[in-house]
Amino acid sequence: MADEKLTTPCVYDDAAEEARFLAARKAQIEADLALPYDEDALLEVRHLRKEYPLKKTITGKVTRSLVAVDDVSLKLKAGETLGIVGESGCGKTTLGRAILKLHSANGGRIIFEGKDITSLKSSEMRQYRKKMQIIFQDPYSSLPPRSTVGGILSEPVAVHNIVPKNEIKSYVLSLMEKCGLRDYYYERYPHEFSGGQRQRICIARALSVNPKLVVCDEPVSALDVSIQAQIINLLKELQVSMNLAYLFISHDLSVVKFISDKIGVMYLGSMVEFGSKKDIFTEPLHPYTKALFSAIPNPDPSVKMKRIALTGDIPSPANPPKGCRFHTRCPYAKEICKHVCPEYREYGEGHFAACHLLEENS
Repeated sequence: MADEKLTTPCVYDDAAEEARFLAARKAQIEADLALPYDEDALLEVRHLRKEYPLKKTITGKVTRSLVAVDDVSLKLKAGETLGIVGESGCGKTTLGRAILKLHSANGGRIIFEGKDITSLKSSEMRQYRKKMQIIFQDPYSSLPPRSTVGGILSEPVAVHNIVPKNEIKSYVLSLMEKCGLRDYYYERYPHEFSGGQRQRICIARALSVNPKLVVCDEPVSALDVSIQAQIINLLKELQVSMNLAYLFISHDLSVVKFISDKIGVMYLGSMVEFGSKKDIFTEPLHPYTKALFSAIPNPDPSVKMKRIALTGDIPSPANPPKGCRFHTRCPYAKEICKHVCPEYREYGEGHFAACHLLEENS
C-alpha cells in the first residue's frame, strides 16, 4: 500500500487544536479505508493523494512538496460517465493519471473491479492495462509520427493477445470502421490527418484492447466546435455498444453536462462538490461551483445573467492557503474559513460538498 501521508495545509492557530484536528482526520481516513468495497462499483477511489517533491535535503528527504491531488474520493459504475471539472491546474489530469497508476499515489486506495490496485507493481498492473485506457488531450503529440495508423492500432492488440496474429488486421479494420475511419487510412501516417481524425485514431487505439474504463483527458478541447460534437457523439455511441465507463476530464461545462451522469468539481487538488448531473446543475451547493456555472453564457438575450465574479488569482498549489482553500476568492468567506478546513459531507443522497456555510445551515 502507498505511504499514508496525512499532512494537511489546513491548520489552526492553536497547536493543540491542530493536533486534535490531524488525529481526527487520520482516524476518519483509517475508518473509511477499512470499510468493505462497493461491489456495484467498477472503480472506487478513497482519499487519494498525490504529491510531487519540490525540495530535498542532501540525504534525499523531502522538505517541501506540491500536493496535486489531496483527499479525493469517488465511485464509478460500468456504463456511467463521471465528469471532472475545474480551472486549469486544479489537479484534474493528475487525478486521472493517478487512477490509472501512470503516476504512483502517495496515499489512499484505488479499487478496480473489487481489487485494490494501489500498491501493485508495473508487472502486476499489466493485466489491468487492457481494462483501463486513456485518451489524451493533444491527439497529435500522443501519436507516434513514424508509425502508420495500422501499426499504431495493431501494436496493443498484438501485445495483449486480443485476437490471433492472423486476425489482427481484420480486427483493426473493423475497429477503424466503428470509430469512423476509412479502411484506406490503414497505411497513412498521423501528419496526414486533421485534428478530428487524429482524435478518432486515439479513441480507436484506446478501445483496441476492449477496456472497461476510459479516462478522457480533455479529448475535445483542441478541436473545432463542429468536430467536438462529432467526437462526443462517437464517444456516447461507443459507450452504449461497449458498456464503457468514462472518467471525462474537461473545463467545458456544456460538454460535461451533455455527456456526464455524475460530476465532481475540483479546486486546488481537492474535491469541493460531487453529485449527480441533475443535482450539480439545478442545485449547486459550493460557492465555487456556483461561480463556475454563472460564467456559462446564455443564448437567450432576454435572460439577465447574474455573474459571480471571483476576485484574486488562484493560489499556488505549492503553497495553498490555510483553512478552506477557496476562502481567498470566496465572496462569502468568514473568519472560520481562514483557519478551519471544512468537512466533506453528504447534504443529499449522493450529493457531497465541503463548505462552512453549508455546515451552519444544515
